[in-house]
Formats: sequence, structure tokens, C-alpha cells
Amino acid sequence: MSEVTGSTERLGADGRPWPSLWEAVTVWARIAALSFGGPAGQIAMMHRILVEEKRWLGEARFLHALNFCMLLPGPEAQQLTVYVGWLMHRVTGGLIAGILFVLPGAAAILALSIVYSVWGEVGPVAAAFFGLKAAVLAIVLQAVVKIGGRALRNRVKVAMATVSFLAIFAFDVPFPIIVLGAAILGWLGGRAGLAAFTGGGAAHGAEDGTVADADTLLGTENPGDIGERSHSIVGIAAAVTALWLGPTVILLALAGPENTFSQIALFFSQMAIVTFGGAYAVLAYVAQAAVDTYGWLAPGEMLDGLGLAETTPGPLIMVTQFVGFMGAYRDPGTFDPLTAGVLGATLTTWVTFAPCFLWIFVGAPHVERLRANKALSAALGAITAAVVGVILNLAVWFAMHTLFQDVRPANNSGIPIEIPVWSSLDPIAALLAVAALLAVFRFNVGVVPLLLATAAIGVGLEATGIAMLR
Repeated sequence: MSEVTGSTERLGADGRPWPSLWEAVTVWARIAALSFGGPAGQIAMMHRILVEEKRWLGEARFLHALNFCMLLPGPEAQQLTVYVGWLMHRVTGGLIAGILFVLPGAAAILALSIVYSVWGEVGPVAAAFFGLKAAVLAIVLQAVVKIGGRALRNRVKVAMATVSFLAIFAFDVPFPIIVLGAAILGWLGGRAGLAAFTGGGAAHGAEDGTVADADTLLGTENPGDIGERSHSIVGIAAAVTALWLGPTVILLALAGPENTFSQIALFFSQMAIVTFGGAYAVLAYVAQAAVDTYGWLAPGEMLDGLGLAETTPGPLIMVTQFVGFMGAYRDPGTFDPLTAGVLGATLTTWVTFAPCFLWIFVGAPHVERLRANKALSAALGAITAAVVGVILNLAVWFAMHTLFQDVRPANNSGIPIEIPVWSSLDPIAALLAVAALLAVFRFNVGVVPLLLATAAIGVGLEATGIAMLR
């Protein structure tokens, strides 16, 4: 970084003024408000704004941060915001970015949970969500194309993405195993100096429209204060850990382990450190515990909660907030049920997302120091290739559940795969999806106009009685 002679104005590597915290707040608030479509859509949105539009960081640095976040438990998109926020304005920036990213979804899920618990349905809101699903599907598919086009620069990376997709889609291979296998393969390829893993032969910078690191605010070099001193990292880690686990310890001490709030705090604190692979990878785990172990909600209600999370901004793992709300609502103790639900939802969100800040504030300084390590970069690049396959799997899963009313396991196939029942195809949903895809890929319609238009169409369809919306 540099400074203007005789001035204290901070400049980026590309000579532009460094954005103030307030400017960062406006950027992160915008990203948060548009963070529909699960991790694929959210990562695509961040890439569009942070790399292509704002040019805070380049393609390589963005993928390096994303690769690290993919290794962590918890919602990778939210952790990516914390990482970039930390790069720009250190701990304060990371806190602002991470909190703002979660707030819109938390507020939306909380409001809808209250409506759901009191009236049992969300009325016109459900109709708007029906329309939104078409837009979300288009956004997710666009993300697969964009991220895949940038990450899969040779046949080896394409093959890794293909194997990754087949492994998780057709054979239900756990996400951590896919990531570990890709990391080992990339590490070995990087150590051997193979061009397919080290980036040899791939186009860079302006040759293919990619934003080069050198042409951005952060540039290619580590800022002078990137590596916080060890005692600072330890202090930050201790503070965040205390804030994360403090409520759980207090509840266990005062109310005991059988109390619903204690169970919520303990269960979701544990979940926060084992949720590798994003929301879909742990839905079965959460659903089994919420339905069978604790009896917080019925199986159908778990699917309703997922539907709310899929079509509201923020991480898909926000479905856990709905679970915490319903659990506390139905066993409020000395509280009014709605008050208990709000407290349960807040507690769930706190213990689920607080550790995300811990992983980044502790790990990011070390990861940044190792950006020049070719073997590590190759391992992380291989992870990105594998993750493209995982994102494609999420896109296929979302498409099936958006376009079809009945998706069943293919019991006669010999492999654990779900397929749609073609007779259950929803023609209205299919037409909306086709229109949304044309709007995105043919006419380059922006995210906000697309979301507003499809939501309005959904409400209009229900109001006119043209379709019975799910």
C-alpha cells in the first residue's frame, strides 16, 4: 500500500483511494440483500461485485480465499465475506461483513417463522417464493457457468469436477472425502510441478477478461500488517470463543442439560464444528436430531423450513434458525411461546455463525502468508475444481425440487440417487424457470429486476387462480 505525498489518504495497489468503513458497509449491505440462491448464487454475487465491479481483489486471490473457506465447517459464502472484509479492514471489517451477510436472512426467517407458527402458512409470501425459485435456479446455474469457466482451465480440472459431481450425486460420497481427495491430488501435482495443477498454460489477466490481482486495490502482495502477531491472534481467538460458547455454558449451568434452550445451544454449537459441505450436506443430520431425537418439529415442517431458507437471502444453513424457533415455541417454559421462539431463533443463529469468525480470524493470516506456496495453491485450486462439481450437484438438486412436485430415490438403480417423477412436472414452474434462464443468459437481466419480476409473477398467479402454488 502507499500514501499520497503530504497526505494521509491511503491508496490501493492500483492507485485508487482505499474504501472507508462506511463505503464497505454499503457494499456488504448490498451483497447481503442480494444473497439469494444458496452458496452458488451467493459466491457468484460476491464475485460480480467484489472482483468485477469494485475490483477490491483479483480472480486468483478471490479463488484462494474461497478455497480456504471450502475447507472449513459452516457456511462457506458467509466465511468468504468475513475473509474479504478482514482483508480490507481487518477484524472490524470482518465483523461488519459477516454480520451484515447474515442479518437479512435472519430477519426474514424470523418473521416467516412467526407467521408460520401462528397461522400455519405464509399466504402470499409463499406465492412470491414460488416465483422466486425460478430466479434462484437461473442464478445458481449462472454461477456454475461462471465459476466453472474460471476454475476449470484444463482437462484435468474438468475431469476432477466431473468425478466430484458423480461422486456426490450418484454415490453420495461425503463432501469432506471429496475435498480431501482433491486436496491431496492437487498437492502432489503441485509438488511435481505439473502444469495442470500449477496454472501452466492457462490464460491470465486481460487475455480472457479475468481481473488480474495486480489491477486491484489489494494487488498481489500481502499488506504490511497482514500477519497479525501471534499474541493478537490468540487474544482474538479467545474473545471470539468466549462469545461463541459463553451462552451455552451459562444455560447449562443455570437451566441444566434437559432445558430446551440448553439443548438448542449445545446441539447447534456442536453442529457448527461438523457442518462440512454446506447446508445440504448436514440437512439429514439436523433433521434427524430435530425430529427424532428432540421432537422439535415434524418431518414435513423441516421441509417447510428449508423452503423458507432457499428463497430468502443469506446462507441456506439459516434453516437452523427455523428449527430453533419451533423447538423453543413448542416448549417455552416460563416464556410466552412467541417470545420463547424469538429467543430460540436468536440463540440458534448466534451459536451457528459465531464460530465462522473464529475460523477466519485465526486461519486467514496464515493462509495469506502461504499464498506463494505453489503446492498449497495447487491443492486449493484442485479443491475449487472439485467444488464446481459439488455446486453443480446443488444446482441439479435445486432444479429437481423446483420443477417437480415428486422426487424419489431410484430404488432399482443400485446407487443412492434421487430422480424426479416426470408426471409430477409443474408446467408453471417450468415456464417460469425457462423465462428466468432466458432473462439471465440471453438478455443479461440483473439480479434485482429478475427477483422482483418473478416474485410479482408468483403473487399474480395465485391471486388470479391460474395456479395452485406449492
